[in-house]
Amino acid sequence: MAVPIAVLDCDLLLYGRGHRTLDRFKLEDVTDEYLVSMYGFPRQFIYYLVDLLGASLSRPTQRSRAISPETQILAALGFYTSGSFQTRMGDAIGISQASMSRCVANVTEALVERASQFIHFPEDEATVQSLKDEFYGLAGMPGVLGVVDCTHVAIKAPNAEDLSYVNRKGLHSLNCLMVCDARGVLLSAETHWPGSLPDCTVLQQAALTSQFETELHKDGWLLGDSSFFLRTWLMTPLHIPETPAEYRYNMAHSATHNVIERTFRTIRSRFRCLDGSKGTLQYSPEKSSHIILACCVLHNISLEHGLDVWSSPATGHMEQPEEEYEQMESMDSEACRIRQELLLTHFS
Repeated sequence: MAVPIAVLDCDLLLYGRGHRTLDRFKLEDVTDEYLVSMYGFPRQFIYYLVDLLGASLSRPTQRSRAISPETQILAALGFYTSGSFQTRMGDAIGISQASMSRCVANVTEALVERASQFIHFPEDEATVQSLKDEFYGLAGMPGVLGVVDCTHVAIKAPNAEDLSYVNRKGLHSLNCLMVCDARGVLLSAETHWPGSLPDCTVLQQAALTSQFETELHKDGWLLGDSSFFLRTWLMTPLHIPETPAEYRYNMAHSATHNVIERTFRTIRSRFRCLDGSKGTLQYSPEKSSHIILACCVLHNISLEHGLDVWSSPATGHMEQPEEEYEQMESMDSEACRIRQELLLTHFS
């Protein structure tokens, strides 16, 4: 495959004749612009990941020359943000395609081990109130603790007999249930559900439901679209609004819930391995789920470091089966009462 002259020139300027060895590649030897273009993130962010994951990535090895944590992280970021094990990517840091694959596996597991550290609901009252205030500022919807939705990520077929991962479009995928706050920070991410499961079934079986029904806040709720059932802790839009208050409620609901759609677009734009433009994730469902979760962790860490969630343009395409919404009004009379009270108190 032809390589653009500009890329060849850049590589020659950076590496001279031949490529740097593992020991000679140093972050300080290249520009921030190069790091962002090649690995998707600036220098200080990469240094932070080295500090965060270094101990996990320096485990004992029988190889005479273990790959440094820094190099492993660069390799993994290169894959997450480009979606491929390009030879030039590996050459740039002096490792083979096989080593690239091992680095991705190592970094992925190290990030997954830390998922609960970076993806969680706030617990102290002040932070919870701040969360509600930020949502209220979007469109006047009170009491919102997060917006929830599902998105599909394409994977290779596990085997010919297993149809549980075939989604409504006939493609193999994982159906990922996520919740985010008003800034796009993920508060929950369950990335392992088979693509054949509709969104309402995923939520019904999810740990998120158990969390909200047994542990979490009784003075607030999530917002979900019409693919979910109305619950005491999950406000959905009205299917057939009739009064001005019901129309205002639906408009505020839609404007607030849109935050998670923007978050999904940003994640697949930043992590091209998920967007489908490079094909499906070529791993088992379990490993694919871990890669998705690792990208979710990186997404939250990037927000902590001031990398704006809305700064990346939406590109590529993540397979997203269209849900055929049915009349899914809850038979839960308490949930109906809470929504009606919300309508009367805030939208009448």
